Amino acid sequence: MTLTLASQSPRRRELLGQLGLALDVRPAEVDETPRPGEEPRAYVLRVAQAKARAVDAPGVVLAADTAVVLDGRILGKPRDAGDAAAMLRALSGRAHQVMTGVCARGGGRQELVLVTSVVELTALSERQITWYIGTGEPLDKAGAYAVQGVASAFVTAVRGSVSNVIGLPLAETIEVLRHFGLPLPWEARG
Repeated sequence: MTLTLASQSPRRRELLGQLGLALDVRPAEVDETPRPGEEPRAYVLRVAQAKARAVDAPGVVLAADTAVVLDGRILGKPRDAGDAAAMLRALSGRAHQVMTGVCARGGGRQELVLVTSVVELTALSERQITWYIGTGEPLDKAGAYAVQGVASAFVTAVRGSVSNVIGLPLAETIEVLRHFGLPLPWEARG
């Protein structure tokens, strides 16, 4: 049975690849604009489902969408360095949520799961923010940081799935794939 990842995220591809899962990668083209008044949890589930539906492939199609959420507000990818700095100032010294909606579909059915982790960042000085933006890392990351990158120096705690914060909650994703009968590497007979 084939597994198609409906995502352009290199992090999702790497996370699944580390498990030895063979993937066909077909990025989904969907509008990821939040709807007016849409709650973050509804948003990530809707977008994950739209991505899974946008890719026509045999076997199982897997899609996900991750959002950084502060005070009920979705922090997307920063528009520029100034926007990144504003996001980092808002996250500085505070806890926030990272929500991922995961959708798998195949064989005429689909499964959706929502995973939420809580991340705490240390209080950041303006020098730290300027330096970090200068690395270029925050400019294409939701919430303007990457827990698996340089920003790990600023993360004081993660409650919940760390892989969720990176972009795909692996334990929950594996459980969903198991429901579709996808052979997992450690279950291979031989």
